[in-house]
Amino acid sequence: MRARIFQQPKTAMQSGVANTHHWVLEWAPSGPRQQDALMGWSGSGDTQAQVHLRFPTRDEATAYADRRGLEYDVELPPIRVHAPKIYADNFKYGRLENWTH
Repeated sequence: MRARIFQQPKTAMQSGVANTHHWVLEWAPSGPRQQDALMGWSGSGDTQAQVHLRFPTRDEATAYADRRGLEYDVELPPIRVHAPKIYADNFKYGRLENWTH
């Protein structure tokens, strides 16, 4: 069974980066989900898909997978570029863009 090691991204509902510094190891699903005939819910008998292991560093996650003999893929997080913005620049004299409401 193949595992995936990645750094948890921030959700769309948060502006900060809290709870995104740890690394997660999760297993790939072993098969497709089936729809329950009675309730219509989707599910599977694969219990490994419910397990998400958290590690403080990528090295610890890969070491765990190596100790257990797991095949894994490491997904590196995208590099975030932070462009600082200053509110006072909206009102500066020599600004190049038109100021609109």
